[in-house]
Amino acid sequence: MIRIILVDDHAVVRSGYRRLLCAEPDFDVVGEAATVQEANALLQRVHPDVAVVDLSLKNSSGLEAIAGMAARLPQLRILVLSMHDGAGHLAQALKAGAHGYLTKCSEPEEVIDGIRGVVRGRRVLSRDMRDAAREGGDEALHDLKPREFELLRLLVQGESVQDIATAMHLSPKTVLNYLTAIRQKLGADNDFKLMHLAARSGLVDFGAAAPT
Repeated sequence: MIRIILVDDHAVVRSGYRRLLCAEPDFDVVGEAATVQEANALLQRVHPDVAVVDLSLKNSSGLEAIAGMAARLPQLRILVLSMHDGAGHLAQALKAGAHGYLTKCSEPEEVIDGIRGVVRGRRVLSRDMRDAAREGGDEALHDLKPREFELLRLLVQGESVQDIATAMHLSPKTVLNYLTAIRQKLGADNDFKLMHLAARSGLVDFGAAAPT
């Protein structure tokens, strides 16, 4: 049996994937988590073979979840299943320790095959992520550390410094220090240039409707 945990902050999403995966005779969904803390506790308790992880977790960073899980359980296979389809997200997830990346547009059979694929040692990418990998996005963002990338992602999505600090368990001053370092690393001396770099890597879509 392939022992699987689901890490996603939406209970309805987890429930849907649980039903899908539990229909497979060789899959056993042994736990669910909505936050990094819950995911780490699960690892210690159930020792899964595969973690299916979203990148957008409430008050948590999916990238930090991946890095932490990979460090705590090196044999764990990690498959990202996310709404984000940018090259920057892909590069950072793989850097953090993911073994595959599917988007939530993937067909159910692709998710099932993806889990079996990472267990067999393959790097699994959905078709849209293979396209993103070929396009490359802005390679400057690939050089950011996962925490820097996550902080930039939250900033360009309109989060305040205080909200970012709360979500990433940092002080506002530390967030501002990170932002200074990110601007220097990317050669962006103002927020417009940061937004432009982020858009080129799929972190933000200037044409998207504003959230309500």
